[in-house]
Amino acid sequence: MDGSAGESSESGSIVSSSQSSINGALHGDDYGCPRQVSPIRTGGLRNTSPMGRVGLRNTSPSRQKVIKTRPRGLDEETVATFGKVAHPDVQMEDNIWAMLPEDLLNEILVRVPPFMIFRLRSVCKRWNSILQDSSFLKFHSQVPSHGPCLLTFCKNPHTPQCSVFSLPLKAWYRIPFTFLPQWAFWLVGSSGGIVCFSGLDGLTFKTLVCNPLTQTWRTLPSMHYNQQRQLIMVVNRIDRSFKVIATGDIYGDKSLPTEVYDSKLDRWSLHQLMPAVNLCSSKMAYCDSRLYLEALSPLGLMMYRLDTGYWEHIPAKFPRSLLDGYLVAGTQKRLFLAGRIGLYSTFQSMRIWELDHAKITWVEISRMPPKHFRALLRLSAERFECFGQDNLICFTSWNPGKGLLYDVDKKVWSWIAGCALQSYNCQVCFYEPRFDASIY
Repeated sequence: MDGSAGESSESGSIVSSSQSSINGALHGDDYGCPRQVSPIRTGGLRNTSPMGRVGLRNTSPSRQKVIKTRPRGLDEETVATFGKVAHPDVQMEDNIWAMLPEDLLNEILVRVPPFMIFRLRSVCKRWNSILQDSSFLKFHSQVPSHGPCLLTFCKNPHTPQCSVFSLPLKAWYRIPFTFLPQWAFWLVGSSGGIVCFSGLDGLTFKTLVCNPLTQTWRTLPSMHYNQQRQLIMVVNRIDRSFKVIATGDIYGDKSLPTEVYDSKLDRWSLHQLMPAVNLCSSKMAYCDSRLYLEALSPLGLMMYRLDTGYWEHIPAKFPRSLLDGYLVAGTQKRLFLAGRIGLYSTFQSMRIWELDHAKITWVEISRMPPKHFRALLRLSAERFECFGQDNLICFTSWNPGKGLLYDVDKKVWSWIAGCALQSYNCQVCFYEPRFDASIY
């Protein structure tokens, strides 16, 4: 969820006149090295150009005196010559960099991309301890976020695989997830730098939170009802606390009270029982302290208010001929619906709607270009996933393993390259890498 470096090349051409030869001798090649030009004889006339005399001393202004310098931190002297510039390996003096003040080192490290900082942990014990130091975390909390990323989690029989695609850097990074227990199987989601997992440890349903960058995790206390639940996690960006909301049974067989975990209290609290509804799917969206789910009966949305702890029904009818839709939370109370529409493959399309809270209707705001739709879904019944964060909506398909990103603000569609995002055992979500994200 990678970059390329540019290359430079030198090219030569045949000089067809004496004046071109003179210019070539005066200017030299790309590295400031004068070319040796042979005399050009045309029509039997002798070339009387001073530059045509081989062996004549070069009096070009580009000639420089040899100057020896010893910059600070270099062990070797650098010499300016007429030849190609030699770049010796820069060797940092340990006695200088070892005395670098810790606050200055923190200022430098917080401006390095977080995935590169993660690799620096193995440089030395001091750097490994700095990344866990409270002063570094304080500096890190004051700098802007790295930007949105995509986290893919693949659970295989041996070791879990985790890759992160940085949208600002357009590069994939591998993060080891071997620190998690074996029962952590389902990726619940991520918010504020914290990633939430759930799974069955024997017959007990458990939930954990972790910070992939600091490789720390902890198991949350047990719920009041030991059942596999539909979960979603939200983080308060002001005080960095988080909550986990557990709605109904994951299979829909039992009606269970809504439970909310608060990291400040470190316990689960019971709330209102969700009304008897027929849900479209287990996908949920959290927007403006409200949790939304799609419902078929009664038709519309089920909304859970986190501040009051009660459920409400919103009679927002879905667009006609909607085959499969996903709720996506945006910024500033915006709620989107992304889905495939049309009964036949030749008339199918992918569209995005936004909920008009005043009129309680869905308003279409964008359509996926047909060529992108055909590239994403090659078959009419092919399965896809959709999720979003901060007005970014990501579409992934299972068979081709492709990812398509839509920016609601910029109204731009772009492909996510590098590797497959979806497979039968991979789960994907948006992720914000932060070292200062606390799991407590």
